[in-house]
Amino acid sequence: MATDWLWARRAWEKWVTKHVGASGKQVQAALLLNYDPSGPSRLLPVIAEQEGTRLTAVDMQPFLDFVKRGNLQTEFFSIRPNQYLVTSIHENWFCARCVNSTKSGGEGVIVMQIGAYLLVCMYDGSLASASQAMVAADQFAVQFNRRTH
Repeated sequence: MATDWLWARRAWEKWVTKHVGASGKQVQAALLLNYDPSGPSRLLPVIAEQEGTRLTAVDMQPFLDFVKRGNLQTEFFSIRPNQYLVTSIHENWFCARCVNSTKSGGEGVIVMQIGAYLLVCMYDGSLASASQAMVAADQFAVQFNRRTH
């Protein structure tokens, strides 16, 4: 487990440097959440890593409850003040748009399950920004999966 975590942390740090940041990066903020529905969640911190935001386990618990319920198509979810509606669902990831954004171009999230983690990528903008954030999320998954599979 410690070896896997060291690998995950190294992959995270390399990915964050290239893809996450306020200006000119595909992803404005990202979180790596411990998520193993079959495992004892009390043994691990909810937030394994985060960049570009300062959220707490309390902030993320409603989101994790939303994911566990599995009603992606019929419910909204919140991450702090932002409320999101899922717009696209795929095998191991989904996209959502913020319905109460104050930003002119809007904002959204890409959520991808990678092993026992959920990668949450937050982006500003519309379709082009969502596509760029998806590419960035996919690059983290490829990098992460090189070691774990």
